[in-house]
Amino acid sequence: MRRNDVCSNRITIVALGKTRIEFMLSPDIIQKIKKVHIKTGRMVNTIMAGQYRSIFRGAGIEFEEVREYTPGDDVKSIDWKVSARMGRPFIKRYREEREQVVMLLVDMSASGGFGTTASIKRETAAEVAAILAFNAIRNNDKAGAILFTDQVERYIPPKKGSAHVWRLIREIFTFVPQHTGTDITAAVDFLARVCRKRSVAFLVSDFLTEDFDREATLRIRTAARKHELISMLVTDPGEFRLPEGGIIALRDLETGALRFLDAADRTTRERFTASRKAVHDRIMETHKAMDIDCVEMPTDGDAADALVRYFRYRERRRR
Repeated sequence: MRRNDVCSNRITIVALGKTRIEFMLSPDIIQKIKKVHIKTGRMVNTIMAGQYRSIFRGAGIEFEEVREYTPGDDVKSIDWKVSARMGRPFIKRYREEREQVVMLLVDMSASGGFGTTASIKRETAAEVAAILAFNAIRNNDKAGAILFTDQVERYIPPKKGSAHVWRLIREIFTFVPQHTGTDITAAVDFLARVCRKRSVAFLVSDFLTEDFDREATLRIRTAARKHELISMLVTDPGEFRLPEGGIIALRDLETGALRFLDAADRTTRERFTASRKAVHDRIMETHKAMDIDCVEMPTDGDAADALVRYFRYRERRRR
């Protein structure tokens, strides 16, 4: 039995026979977490749960026992060596390893502070990660997180339980990075070191890094051979258009580079849109070349709905 108390400045997890844990949070963060929890609770419990379970199965099968063959058993399961030794047929039985590890690789670089809608990109990334963490915990999987910029800044080892998922959400929503850049290969390499067994890894990022289509592709492709790697591409509609007006200043949030454009000029606006779409298309095409799913998560969309659509797509593809 557990109770989640959401107060003005804390989340309290109470589990009978266990330690009481309190997370001190600002009212603004509490409101955001409540919004994610309420909006996704029904989907996680009903629509998402079955799809998640059928799509992301356990890591494999493990041996359970050898027993004597009985009529109706699959003859393909007969262990011929044991049968020959015993003089009568025996079969091997296996069981599926249902439990698995879900790792959330969340990009916390400075570009996540950009947003022209009700949410900035970092908040959308946090919402996506929270929904995935809820799904993992509700399906008795372990969930962990790697928060990265141009280096891994925080590692939360995978665990089970309600208290742990609330810790994940708190960390993702409140984490203050020390660096501004993006290095996806650093996060992927770290995943390979800390997760020896096959896991399901969600890479949540805007993928705005110069190295994504060069060295990173080889490292990501290598990780995808070992783990079930899925990318969540966080975008904002303001990235693809300039506001109509006069001279505007554009600052790169990660490098600090500044440039000026004449937003009143139609040709300038069209070139800007074309260049941004080209970057977006390159990211999608690179994922396709690596045979890795890439799900777009716009800041003006509904993250839960987008994940439901993706889960349904994966279900259809499995059939």
